[in-house]
Amino acid sequence: MDTDFDETYVLLLLADSNLPTGSFVASSGFESYGTHGFFSLASASNMGKGKTLTAGTVAFIQDSLHTYARSALPFVSDAHRVVDACKDLKGEPEIGHEGTIKNLVELDELYETMTLNHVAKRASKAQGVALLTLYSKGFACPSDLNYEDHLSKSLTVLTDRLKLMIRGEETHGHLPVCWGVLTSALGVSLLRAQHLFLFLHARSLLSSAVRLNTIGPYSSQQLLLHSVRPLVEAEVLQNKDMRTGIFGDMHHNDADDRPATTWPLGEILAVRHDLQHSRIFNS
Repeated sequence: MDTDFDETYVLLLLADSNLPTGSFVASSGFESYGTHGFFSLASASNMGKGKTLTAGTVAFIQDSLHTYARSALPFVSDAHRVVDACKDLKGEPEIGHEGTIKNLVELDELYETMTLNHVAKRASKAQGVALLTLYSKGFACPSDLNYEDHLSKSLTVLTDRLKLMIRGEETHGHLPVCWGVLTSALGVSLLRAQHLFLFLHARSLLSSAVRLNTIGPYSSQQLLLHSVRPLVEAEVLQNKDMRTGIFGDMHHNDADDRPATTWPLGEILAVRHDLQHSRIFNS
């Protein structure tokens, strides 16, 4: 990327809700949250039903964003840095990237280990491989343009190779790792990649709320602008420098700067998703 305009244009493309990334089938535990009656606990008893549902929705988003930023954002950051580092390699793309792939697989395995329930794992894997498919089929330069760029070709080879490993069950392909790969390959800066990652998570939760009829579409946009924006900005500011620690970062040895799940209730609700008698989301 040579200009801010180029990066902004890519960010607009990535923010498109029509991208085939599978996020529309995941509620991240929100459906289970409502089924188990937690909306009523998030508001005062004298509130009307509409205000109760809105307050419950915002409360869920706040808790979900906090734990997701703390547990997933370090993996986005490390994966982004791993791919950034490989851009300096001068070897042929067909034979390179062994070290890059090894580091990404290690990150992927650590995220698999730290993800505490099978429902969250299922959604993360489905959306992760969808992002790599999106890059190769939707963002890589088409061959008929005769665009000869070594770096672009090298990154396409890298993402295709990682995608084949996921398909072959050689690695898991979790969403945070694949998001770091995708945004780095597209030239998006790390800070903007982090910000968009959390924004899309919050927007996905609001989309789930609309489909579950806890809020309306206009209310969703209102919350996204006024209530969710400060939450996203606060989480990015607090967690943007966190690392996974898997690569032995010498300047980040504090255990408090490592990934962690901060909302045990959310994990319990998510794992109970499949136990609902009826549901509209896959996770």
